[in-house]
Amino acid sequence: MSTTRQHPPGGLGREPDGTGGTASAVPADRQWRTLSLRHASGIVPMARDFARQALHDWGWLPASGADRRAAAEDVLLVVSELVTNACLHADGPDELRIACSPKVLRVEVVDAGAGQPAPRTPHRAGRPGGHGMFIVQRLCLDWGVTRTPERPGKTVWAELAAPA
Repeated sequence: MSTTRQHPPGGLGREPDGTGGTASAVPADRQWRTLSLRHASGIVPMARDFARQALHDWGWLPASGADRRAAAEDVLLVVSELVTNACLHADGPDELRIACSPKVLRVEVVDAGAGQPAPRTPHRAGRPGGHGMFIVQRLCLDWGVTRTPERPGKTVWAELAAPA
């Protein structure tokens, strides 16, 4: 398994652990939710609804204040962007995974695509399209791509801070 970094070392988040795993250790107290998206229709709204229900179950929603509401909206936007990218560039997502720990929420989108997501550079705010990974990069603590050599495709993951 390999992790591809999208920003320079020391830029954002943690460095890969060097053991071939993902860029962050999985906390023992992380709660996972998984949604199969293979052959589904209305994938992006379905993924957002799934994420919204998980956030509700984990106490992020209904939001008790502006900071919690903004954090939940950021998660839903990241889910939308990652799933949309898989639809546009990787023949659709296979699975959406969301995990919550006391400090971090992790979103993972698994697809069979060989492409490499990256923020469009230079970023041109006035032009339509091409903003998905730029948005993910701006909202998240860290993000990256994990590949498993014996399987085609990739997992694009992003981590957001849990609200205080």
